[in-house]
Amino acid sequence: MRYTGPRCRQCRREGTKLFLKGERCNTQKCAFVRHSDVPGKYGKNNAHMKKTEYHTQLRSKQSAKRIYGLTEKRFQAYYQEAS
Repeated sequence: MRYTGPRCRQCRREGTKLFLKGERCNTQKCAFVRHSDVPGKYGKNNAHMKKTEYHTQLRSKQSAKRIYGLTEKRFQAYYQEAS
């Protein structure tokens, strides 16, 4: 099932602008500019978390999925086809 929730929340989760809302991401109204912390109840306390190799790999995979709007199953199929 495709993600239909807030797009700017995904940018904040990844920690980079994914430009999911187009031109709005270039303005001051962008949620990533206004709220740079991770979304969720414990977002502000998440800064001290240790970044592991698994964490960086998962974040890069998730950001690629979110940029192209793919589900996990479809992403795996494209990966298998490419490899």
